[in-house]
Amino acid sequence: MTTYQLTNELIYKSFIIGAKNVIQEKNALNSINVFPVPDGDTGSNLASMMNSIIELSKLGETSEETIQSIADAAIVGARGNSGIIFAQYIYGFSINIKDDVINQDVFIESATNGANYAYKSITKPVEGTMITVMRAFVDALNQFKSIAKNFVDLMSKGYEIAVEELARTPEKLAVLKENNVVDAGAKGFVHFIEGFIKALKGEDVDMHAHNHEVVEELHVDHLEDSQFRYCTEALLRGKNLDVEQMKVDLEQFGDSLVVAGSDKTIRIHIHSDLPDQVFEYLDDKGRIIEQKVDDMKRQFEAANHKKYPIALVTDSIADLPSSYFDKYQIHMIPIELLMNDSIYYDKITIQSSRFYDMMDSLEVYPTSSQPNLRSLENFFSFLTTYYKEIMVLTISKEMSGTYNAFVEAASKFQDAKIKIINTKQNSGAEGLLVLRAAEYIEQGLPFDEIVEKIESLTSKTKILVSVQTLKYMVRSGRVSKVTGIIGKILNLKPVISIDEEGKGIIFDKSLSIRSSNKKIKKHVEEVQKTYGIERFAIVHANAESRAKEYAEYFEAVIGKKPEYVMDISTVVAMNAGLGTVAIAYIRSDDK
Repeated sequence: MTTYQLTNELIYKSFIIGAKNVIQEKNALNSINVFPVPDGDTGSNLASMMNSIIELSKLGETSEETIQSIADAAIVGARGNSGIIFAQYIYGFSINIKDDVINQDVFIESATNGANYAYKSITKPVEGTMITVMRAFVDALNQFKSIAKNFVDLMSKGYEIAVEELARTPEKLAVLKENNVVDAGAKGFVHFIEGFIKALKGEDVDMHAHNHEVVEELHVDHLEDSQFRYCTEALLRGKNLDVEQMKVDLEQFGDSLVVAGSDKTIRIHIHSDLPDQVFEYLDDKGRIIEQKVDDMKRQFEAANHKKYPIALVTDSIADLPSSYFDKYQIHMIPIELLMNDSIYYDKITIQSSRFYDMMDSLEVYPTSSQPNLRSLENFFSFLTTYYKEIMVLTISKEMSGTYNAFVEAASKFQDAKIKIINTKQNSGAEGLLVLRAAEYIEQGLPFDEIVEKIESLTSKTKILVSVQTLKYMVRSGRVSKVTGIIGKILNLKPVISIDEEGKGIIFDKSLSIRSSNKKIKKHVEEVQKTYGIERFAIVHANAESRAKEYAEYFEAVIGKKPEYVMDISTVVAMNAGLGTVAIAYIRSDDK
C-alpha cells in the first residue's frame, strides 16, 4: 500500500480549506439548527471558529508548531456548543503531533484523540450529534487503514462513513426527526472533512458560493431541551486551570455545559439564566479574556418566529424596559465595562444594582468600551442569515466608539441592507427613539421611511439629567478634576444634557438639587407650551423616590403618564453617579 504523508505545508492548507468549506455553508447550517436549542446560530458559531483559524493560525517551522497554532486559534474563535466541541477536537488532535511529516498512523491516532477529547468536554453527551459523527469518522479510518490505496482514499472512505452516520442522526435524536433535519453541528464537521479532502486533491473552496441568501424559517414551536435564556461563554487564561473541576462547579448555573481547552487556556459554554453569577465564579479562577452572552430567546425568534421583516438593534446604553425588547423582538448589544481587570457586559453580566454596591469602594474606577469588533461581525453573520434589512440605533458617536464599531462590522456584509443610525442621544432619550423605531416597524412602514423619520426625531429628542455630585463624573473622566474640585467647593448640582451634535454638555448650573429640579421643570414646561411633548420617560440611578416625584410632577405638566420609569444602565450610572434622575422626551412637531 502507498502511504500518503502530510507535510507541514499540506496539513496547514488542509485545515484552512476545510475551514473555508464550513464557512461557505454557514447559512445552510443555521437553517437546520434545532439542537440543543433552535436558535439558528450553529453555522455562525462554526464560521466564527473557522474564521479564527484562517486569520490567526500560522504556518510554523514544524507540523507541531502549525497544529498548535491552529488549535490555539480554534479555542480563541470558538463559539456555541458545536464550535467549542469542534475546537476541543482540534486541541485533542494537536497533542500528539511531534513529527514534521505526519504519516497515516499518526493522523489516525491524532483524529481518535480529538474525538475522545471532544466527547469528554461535554458534561452530558448526547448521541446523534457532532460527537457521534466524529467517532464514526475515526472508527472508519481505523477500519480502512489497511486496505486504503493512499491517504486521499482513506480520508474519502472516512468521509463516506461520516456522511452515512450524519444521515442517521435523526434516528438518534427525536427533535431532529420531528423537524426532518440532520444535526447542524455534525453536518459542519462533515463539511470540514470534505474541504480537507479537497485540499489533499489540490483543490480550493470559494467561500462565497452559497452564503448570501436569507434562509427560510423552520417554525419550531418552542425552545426544546434548555429552558435557560442566555448562551453564556468565556475564554479564560491562567495557570494550572482545572478543566474537570470547572465542569463540576459550573453545572449549578445551567445546562449544555462544555468546558474545553488546556491548563492555560479554557473556553467555557453554558446555557444559563445567571450569566452574572457565572462570571463572578470565573473571576476567581483566571483572567477572562473574552466573553459572549447570546439571548437565545431572541435568536430563536429570529430563526423561527420573527414578527417583522426588519431586525431592530440597539446598544445597552438605550434605557428601555426589557418588556419592550421582548414585545418588539429588539436585539441588544451590551457595552463592555472593565472593572477589577475583568470585562463585564452591561445589563447582562453585571446589573446596575450590584454596581451601586461596589462603585464607592473601587480603588481603580471602571472604564467602558464599545462592543468587540469580532463579536459584532458574528452578530451580523447571524442576523443576515434571517433578515435582509437591519436597522441599528446607537448611542451618540460623540460619546462612544460604538457607532463606528457597528459601521465597521456592517461593512463586511455588503449583500445585506444595514443602516447604522447615530441617535445623538443616550440613556432614556436613546431608549425612546428605539421604541419609536420599533413601533414604525410594527406598523409596516418601509425601511427607508423609518430611517428618515428616526433621523428627523433625533433633533426633537432630549434628556435632562439632575446630578447630585460631580465626583463620579470626575472619577470616570467625563469632567476634569479641576472642574470637580470647583464643583465640590461650590456644591455645584449641574443639569447635564446633550447638544445638537450629540456632545455632552452642562445644560445649566445650580447650587442645590432643588434649584436643578426647578430649572429642568421650567425647561419642560416651556417645551410643552411651545411644541407639546409626545412622550417622556424617567430614568434614575438608585433614586426611586426622586424618580417617583419626577413622574408625578411631569405627568401633571404634560397630561400623560411617563412611557416608563426605570433604573439606568450600569455604564451610564458609572458616569452619572448615585442619586441621579433624568427626564427624556420627544417633543411634538412644531406648532
